[in-house]
Amino acid sequence: MTTRTRQEGANAKPRVGLFVTCLVDLVRPRIGFAAVKLLEQAGCEVAVPRAQTCCGQPAWNAGADKDAQAIARRVVKVFAEFDYVVAPSGSCAGMIKRHYAEVLKDDPAARALAAKTYELTKFLVDVRGMTVATVPPTKACYHDSCSSLRENGVRAQPRKLLGGAVVEMADRDVCCGFGGLFSVKYSEISERMADDKIADARATGAEMLIGGDLGCLLHLEGRMRRQGEPLVVRHVAEVLAGEE
Repeated sequence: MTTRTRQEGANAKPRVGLFVTCLVDLVRPRIGFAAVKLLEQAGCEVAVPRAQTCCGQPAWNAGADKDAQAIARRVVKVFAEFDYVVAPSGSCAGMIKRHYAEVLKDDPAARALAAKTYELTKFLVDVRGMTVATVPPTKACYHDSCSSLRENGVRAQPRKLLGGAVVEMADRDVCCGFGGLFSVKYSEISERMADDKIADARATGAEMLIGGDLGCLLHLEGRMRRQGEPLVVRHVAEVLAGEE
């Protein structure tokens, strides 16, 4: 693995609090371990606070404002001590970065946390200056999640870390149909959107689908397995850390 990082003024390593996310913690913990590995290779001191919980997005999206506020206050308190907060998820990073000020009524502590919160690949490239890390082991395409793309400005960063070795889908900016509660409330629409995204991925000739949000990946992988689709699905952190 080849990495380069920008030199910072102080010798001390920046302290990063890893926001693991519920899905990574409960479904695919190895993504969290891969994220720690990448952050350490980027010259960071990494901690995973045991007191962290959900980011509060499901509650906020469901209109449970008081519950979302209670969760957000906890997250703000738990991660206040760190120089940066990094999440291997554009969805959770977007919730903290874009919506906590709204959830907590523009509280200064929420705005301070938002300012230092990053999606994983954006942090590695834009903050730590990491360049090419690894090339996928097989022909791969990349799925840009809505939250990563639209709330975090993530598009070039994962492709840069993957050495520009991904083939592009024709409609790469189109939603996969997950959208958290959207896939539950509007399952038929969600399935059709997933099928369209899977067909788009298949048309590239790729053997692997890579993405940065586990929710999207589980949604697409589950649909593909039920259809007998052989495409391998991996989180970008797994690929970059050689854990695929």
